[in-house]
Amino acid sequence: MQRVSYLIGLSMISCLSVMAQEPIRVLIMTGCDYPGHHWRETTPEVRRALEEDSRFQVFVCEDPEIMATPMHERYDVLIFHYCNWEQPMPRQAVLDGLADSVRQGLGVVALHFACGAFLEWPEFENILGRVWDREKTHDPYGPFTVHIANPDHPITRGMTDFETTDELYFCLKGSPEIEVLFTAHSKVTDQDEAMGFALQYGKGRVFHTPLGHDVQAFSTPGVRDLLRRACQWAATGDVTAEPAKSPSDTNK
Repeated sequence: MQRVSYLIGLSMISCLSVMAQEPIRVLIMTGCDYPGHHWRETTPEVRRALEEDSRFQVFVCEDPEIMATPMHERYDVLIFHYCNWEQPMPRQAVLDGLADSVRQGLGVVALHFACGAFLEWPEFENILGRVWDREKTHDPYGPFTVHIANPDHPITRGMTDFETTDELYFCLKGSPEIEVLFTAHSKVTDQDEAMGFALQYGKGRVFHTPLGHDVQAFSTPGVRDLLRRACQWAATGDVTAEPAKSPSDTNK
């Protein structure tokens, strides 16, 4: 009897170990953006930032039709690095599929000008929390400090303020309740503007940041850390320390 209990215990430990090793499956939705946003250059940088953490398994899709499928059954997080600037609105099944997947628990991390996508679809504001206000813009591209506005959230816990070079957006509008996690002080508005915030949509956890104009912006260590933290939180609801890198990893 003791041996049976011992074997059952070993089996449970083995199953838990396998479960703990399952990767966080991240889908980067890209393929179109405002012409000043070079998604062909930034998408690989976003992917590299995530793959610096071995817990992420990253996929890339350039066809919005994938959103008409039950993404929540195959992926844990959708990175929305897309804006249909030069493309028409997708068919309603694509929009409904996106909303349904997030309601069912698909996490979302929206980057930079994703706020300018699907503006003719009112539900998009409810998913992202804030969308692009065509009447407003951003500070001139340049350096600024991103401040931690809420140090108690899992994404920000343990983070410190960091410097970046980017576009400081003050062009977001919307009414859904959001939790502001990061801010930066605009030279144009002379106000602290949200640089990252979290919200819930159905069962889905959503993080939205207007950071990420170009490769330099995504090369900033603070932004790369933010990306990994946001994806883990969107997938699991928590953020844990990154696994230690092997000497071979650090030499890459």
